[in-house]
Amino acid sequence: MSVDDLQRPLGTAQEAAKRSAGARLRAFGKGLARVRPLPVITVAAGLVVAAAIGWIGVVDDPLGGEPIARTRIEGTAPAATPSGAPAGVPSSPQSTANAAAGAAPGAEGPAGEGASSAPDGPSVAVIDGRSGKINDVPVAGDRLAPAPDPRLVEKARHGAVPRIAADGTRPFETYARPAPAIAPGKSAMPRIAIVVGGLGISANGTSEAIAKLPPEVTLAFAPYGTDLDRVVARARTQGHEVLLQVPMEPFDYPDNDPGPQTLLTTLTSDQNVDRLHWFLARFPGFIGVATYMGARFTSSESALAPVMREVTRRGLMFLDDGSSQRSVTREIAGGLGTTFARADVVLDAAASPVAIDNALMRLERMAGERGSAVGFATALPVSIDRVARWAKEVETRGYLLVPLSATVARGKKGA
Repeated sequence: MSVDDLQRPLGTAQEAAKRSAGARLRAFGKGLARVRPLPVITVAAGLVVAAAIGWIGVVDDPLGGEPIARTRIEGTAPAATPSGAPAGVPSSPQSTANAAAGAAPGAEGPAGEGASSAPDGPSVAVIDGRSGKINDVPVAGDRLAPAPDPRLVEKARHGAVPRIAADGTRPFETYARPAPAIAPGKSAMPRIAIVVGGLGISANGTSEAIAKLPPEVTLAFAPYGTDLDRVVARARTQGHEVLLQVPMEPFDYPDNDPGPQTLLTTLTSDQNVDRLHWFLARFPGFIGVATYMGARFTSSESALAPVMREVTRRGLMFLDDGSSQRSVTREIAGGLGTTFARADVVLDAAASPVAIDNALMRLERMAGERGSAVGFATALPVSIDRVARWAKEVETRGYLLVPLSATVARGKKGA
């Protein structure tokens, strides 16, 4: 022990050691603080990615050996056609042309020499699994004709409007749903047609009607919706024949205004016909027009007659929705030879499930008494739901649901 040790106060050595250790710890902490963690993490991630790329480049199966199944397909000799060539291989340039045109095998040559017996109507090609022969099997045709048919339109001031073709073909017949093939036991059943209107304005309501209602239900579209061409085309693709609703003046107009271009009793006949053309140019493919409101307009013979004459001249039908008891549409249609129908029952005059069901029962009774009847409803959710439910069971009660065109007198081809 040195003299200094003896002379230093007790405890001072330990305190000095502690101060020295604390200083070293603080220095080490400051060094750690200078090290930024982000570069370290980045370098580590880069090493992991590089290792993965190297693994994929070196290893034959980087996914670790997913199971693969291989099988051998044994070839079979194709069946021979009457010409001696294998089925599916044209034996001559003419047979190649026939195949390109959709002709059945063996259809080459003049009639009576291997001519095809393919049906005239819609058919499905069915391949015989043993012989390879293609047979055309007829099916019930319920697809609507494409619209617009170039023969049935003409350019007018507001766009393309319907017309009767040069050969007398009318839009009404062309765009109607094809007549269903009715079994002999059902041919005497009373027929019921239902039209649901007010479509095209609400996207949800329109989609629900197209999806829920059977294709035999005729759909009527208001002229003010957006993207009507596409929506109407979708409805027709599902098999629904369609009508165009034409807004007409109600008794409380203008407090109750159907919309732009409404047909009015205060306008001249030329002005109303011009407005009618505006509506007719909204979308293609409809079989006729239907009233939209219009209690005052349909009660005025002087205002209505020129409009119905123009509808008839263009080969369309006219539907009165049955909402006005003062309508003179039937009388005018009879004088013009218009293809005409009037709804016998407004199904949702009271929009409740019970009231709609009662109206449908009343429609059935009328169809039983007359042989056919027409009902009209608007595209309310409750109306769509009740009509869809009713349609599923209508045949079990002895009634046949048909499109509107199947219940109307054909009328004459123009006026």
